Order: sequence, then C-alpha cells, then structure tokens
Amino acid sequence: MDGAVDLAGFEADAAFSERELRDALGSFASGVTIVTAVGPRGPVGLTVSAFSSVSLDPPLVLVCVDRRCGSLSALEAAGAFAVNVLGAEQAGIAAHYARRGSERFGEAGWRLSGHDLPVLDEALAVIECRRHAVHDGGDHRIFIGRVVGLSRRAADPLLLFQGSYRAVEGAG
Repeated sequence: MDGAVDLAGFEADAAFSERELRDALGSFASGVTIVTAVGPRGPVGLTVSAFSSVSLDPPLVLVCVDRRCGSLSALEAAGAFAVNVLGAEQAGIAAHYARRGSERFGEAGWRLSGHDLPVLDEALAVIECRRHAVHDGGDHRIFIGRVVGLSRRAADPLLLFQGSYRAVEGAG
C-alpha cells in the first residue's frame, strides 16, 4: 500500500447527534482559560476550554471561539489577546466569564500588562499573544497567536471534564 487511506467506508453524513458528539468530546479533560483582549469599547473576556499549543518555534498557540459569542467581534478587531490559564480555586471566575451579558471585569482582580492586555491577577499562567492568524473552524473561529510574553505561578489547574469544573490535586 502506498500510504493512501481507503475512505470508502466513511459516510458523508455523521451517524451521531450533536449531543453524542458533545458528550464524547467532553470525555477529554481540558484546562480552562479566560481569553482577554481590548476591544473597541474596552476590555473583553470570555471563558475558553479549546486552547492548545501549536508550535514552539515560532511560539504559537490557538484558541477556538464560538461564532455565537458576544465578544467575538471585539476579539476579531483586536490585534492581540491574552490567554489566562485558571487555577483550581478559580471555578467561580470561569463561570462568571462564561455568562452572557455579565460585567466580566468586576469579579476578578486584573490589570493591564506591559503589552496593554487585560490579564487576571491570580491566573495560573498568562500567555500574551499578538494575533498571527484567524481561521474558519465551522461554528467556531480559530485564533492563532504568536506568544510575546508569559508568566506563571505554581498551583493546581482547573479542568473541564464532562461539562463540570474539576481540580487535580498535587499538580502545582
């Protein structure tokens, strides 16, 4: 065989529901982040669990943002964003930033970083990025950022697993 994969057995339409897909994907534990930026009307922030490293050289990361997100247009207009990785004690902050229409920056302490990005004071890690690219990802937009700054503290991470926030003890 020449390395080609026979796709004849794959059907064009999925044989599963959106709920079944969500449940299967929810079986993969992921970290929880707050993505922040400065939009035309000031700081914006939203809870994102779809975050990943892309490359070490150059240093690139990605976040996926639902097209229905109220902060999407502000994030698209921004030339930079920060990924604030949350610690185990920050489930309340994650829930706050996930709610529609809430005053996001009143709940947690934050400041403007040296790159003029809003960052959360108690984040487990902060990864500051200049926007590198934005791609279509179906019902999401994929933001790829080039890392321009970072900081971290030792603590246990906050995870999302099967739709609930969880903590892993002893990870920090």
